Amino acid sequence: MDKNQATGLLLISLMVMVYLYFFGGQPETNPPVATTTEQVAPTTQNKPEINQAPATLPDSVLALLNQQQYGVFANAVNGNAQQITINTKDLRVQFSTQGGVIEEVELKGYKTYSKEPLILTDAAHRKQELFVKQNGREINLYNLYYKVDKQVKNDTTWVTFTLTDMAGGTLSQIYRIPNTGFTIDYSIHAEGINGLFSNDATLNWNSQLKATEKDVVTSRNKATITYYQPGEGFDELSERSTDTQTETLTNLSWIGFKQQFFTAAIISKQGISKGVLSLEVDKSRTDIDKVAAASLTLPASPQGIQLTYYYGPNNYQVMNKVTEGFNKNVYLGFAGINLINKWLVVPIFNWLDNYISSYGLIIFILVLFIKLILSPLSYKSYLSMAKMKVLKPELDEIKKKTGDDQQKFQQEQMKLYQQVGVNPLSGCMPMLLQMPILYAMFSFFPSSIELRQQPFLWAEDLSTYDSIMTLPFHIPLYGNHVSLFVILMTASTILYTWSNNQMSTAQGPMKSVSYMMPVIFMFILNSFPAALSYYYFLSTLITFGQQTVIKRFIDEDKILAILEENRRKGGKKKSKFMARLEDAMKASEEAQKKKKKK
Repeated sequence: MDKNQATGLLLISLMVMVYLYFFGGQPETNPPVATTTEQVAPTTQNKPEINQAPATLPDSVLALLNQQQYGVFANAVNGNAQQITINTKDLRVQFSTQGGVIEEVELKGYKTYSKEPLILTDAAHRKQELFVKQNGREINLYNLYYKVDKQVKNDTTWVTFTLTDMAGGTLSQIYRIPNTGFTIDYSIHAEGINGLFSNDATLNWNSQLKATEKDVVTSRNKATITYYQPGEGFDELSERSTDTQTETLTNLSWIGFKQQFFTAAIISKQGISKGVLSLEVDKSRTDIDKVAAASLTLPASPQGIQLTYYYGPNNYQVMNKVTEGFNKNVYLGFAGINLINKWLVVPIFNWLDNYISSYGLIIFILVLFIKLILSPLSYKSYLSMAKMKVLKPELDEIKKKTGDDQQKFQQEQMKLYQQVGVNPLSGCMPMLLQMPILYAMFSFFPSSIELRQQPFLWAEDLSTYDSIMTLPFHIPLYGNHVSLFVILMTASTILYTWSNNQMSTAQGPMKSVSYMMPVIFMFILNSFPAALSYYYFLSTLITFGQQTVIKRFIDEDKILAILEENRRKGGKKKSKFMARLEDAMKASEEAQKKKKKK
């Protein structure tokens, strides 16, 4: 507080005291009450205290207080709030003349899980403050009242909020809302008001992120604050953390309050000098996912403030056009995996979406297409298993000779493979090369807003779990519901595993482990989107069908003859990997011998 402010406050305090002394009134004197033998209940009415202040200060005093706090903006402190609503193809935006701020945003093309209008933000769940400095005072421009003007220019609606200060200067807030899309351009500038934007401004944005989805747990785990720093790239606060998080950052391009399928964001072309971001969870409330807050320092600029708001879906195609790094709000997987989604899965999915209305059918065609691309690898993998199958009688003989000596069995097994020219990794490598596709689906389906509220068969919403039964109890790691697609996926995978084990040389515990994996995935995927478990179910069935077809073109007698011919020729040249593997096995055998001697 500077000297002038202190002097002003002292004078105002003296004026208030003088007013109360002369005009505050004297206490009323009650007449004496006659004494009777009747008992009188004590009254609960409060008597006025001596020199009690009036409920409100006089207008003259309020005017002085406003003058002291707001300076030339004192005449805009009071007014009547009016709401202005703008409707576009995609948004319904409601403004208020109190602050000239966006008060409510509805996304027209979407509904909540309960089929109500999807209001992404409203006055009850948000608060914004914009502090600027003028003549040593810190003024919240969103506390003032403005006059509004609305114009349509081409396909864009301009909403302008204006106030005139006591010295004749004007302050204008301008919103430009295009007829389509989810971005709103925003600028604020002053004319005839000296030094208003000569210092950094502070924008405080607090929002309770409203729950809009069926699965509150998943929705809450996906809610966070994302941001982008030029040179550093995209990042976010921890999604799954239930602790209060606070992070201070510098040099930001934008920040976003991201939920599972929707995002509200502030984008600054001038940059954000500093941002203090915080995120907290209130587990007692099921109507909100998290509480997000950001205090943003906007750099001083003679042109005022220029921002862009985004209120819209987490749609990769839409976000890709907003600003640099904004499409990363749609998580497509970690490095490498995201390229598969970006250049293969997403383009195919979007192309099919243009011609097919059923997303269950789109996923089916997507599986067929991917399986067709991977068919050479599937053929090679099955061919390797066929070689193992024809060698199984010899491996059984080796097993009888070596008994329980597993290390000796492995050595003899590798020797046999070398003699007949079989690479034991030839069956694994095709499967490993297919794993990135499987991981890509783990990222794609939970992030695909296109699947939101899209029904298929018994699943009412492919973007969340399908439930055919609600259990009266909660099973750890599984939940309290039964997903039929997950049950079908598990059953088909167990059947597929059983079929492969008939051709496999795996012994003992290895076979049991192969049956355990589908059961583990049943627990993991039970609360994942139905689209994901449906995809894996189809993928397993089609793979099973592929093997049935491939089996018709593979002659096991011919394979055995080729292996015998390789043995007659002395086998194939030992690969570097096989040589290292044998050396490692010999070293392990020597170490065990030394251990036994000790």
